[in-house]
Amino acid sequence: MAPAVARDDTLDDLLDEYDTWLRVERGLAANSLAAYRRDLARYADYLRRRGETRPAEVSEATVAGYVDELRDARRDDGRPQYAPASIARAVAAVHSFHRFCLEEGVVGTDPSEDVGAPRVPQGIPKALSEAEVEALLRAVVGDRPRSLRDRAILETLYAGGVRISELVGLDRADLDVRDGLVRVLGKGNKERIVPIGRGARDALDEYLAAGRPELDRGTRSARSAGSVPTRRSGTGPERRAGDAVFLNARGGRLTRQGAWLIVRDAGGRAGLGDRIYPHVLRHSCATHMLDHGADIRVVQELLGHASLSTTQVYTRVSPERLRAVYDLAHPRARA
Repeated sequence: MAPAVARDDTLDDLLDEYDTWLRVERGLAANSLAAYRRDLARYADYLRRRGETRPAEVSEATVAGYVDELRDARRDDGRPQYAPASIARAVAAVHSFHRFCLEEGVVGTDPSEDVGAPRVPQGIPKALSEAEVEALLRAVVGDRPRSLRDRAILETLYAGGVRISELVGLDRADLDVRDGLVRVLGKGNKERIVPIGRGARDALDEYLAAGRPELDRGTRSARSAGSVPTRRSGTGPERRAGDAVFLNARGGRLTRQGAWLIVRDAGGRAGLGDRIYPHVLRHSCATHMLDHGADIRVVQELLGHASLSTTQVYTRVSPERLRAVYDLAHPRARA
């Protein structure tokens, strides 16, 4: 027999409780929490349009209709508004919310339990070639503070395979440039040590010596007055903006969006166009290391993947590489 419904909370009340549960009980990082909030705000809007403002009123047909709405949504040019991966993430958020309501005794059943998400194709990450990476790294020229910063950003992203959020979260205490080691705070606030090569070490040395001090001038008076803002990384300790490795033009901590504008601008100057997107240097780092014989478990540790299966996607051979090896190895390839 289904458990009795003990409560009759409104949708807004439960969304607030669920948000607190994600922050406090699950300890989600800020970026993950923001993604859940966006997905559930969209779902809540859908429920309100249907007049279903209490989770106890939501049926399986309602949840299935929401998935269909996401799948059928189109942009002005007729293309799908949401990619399969975005829909799958949104459905996962809905599942999690309704399971929370069930466990809290708000509903007797989970209406989302049997509603599936669209299959997400497992594509090969679109890594740059080594020549394209070299062109990207050469795209930033000059010795002005921003140029030194931007070159250090590109070199560090490729050298360590770090995520953009990990890069902008770096503090000076996280760097051991002499030994080529960087401490990064990854997903779930898990720390790991990442090695970086000579190119990244030289770029960081130049930036820290001549670029960062110039960018930092804008906040020195604020720091002396004790008004430096702090930022919180995930659920970890607060960090002063003045400790950040990478600074913006005003001397504050560079944001994720600011860092990716830097990467995209360099990609445009290198002639890569839309080949540059979030994670491309991380993909390229992993792919190139495996191409040169690195052990997959070492790459897993470098990238901070919890599961080896996540890293294994980089072992897939591209059609171009398959063709090149075939032409070299098969005795009848050029007959």
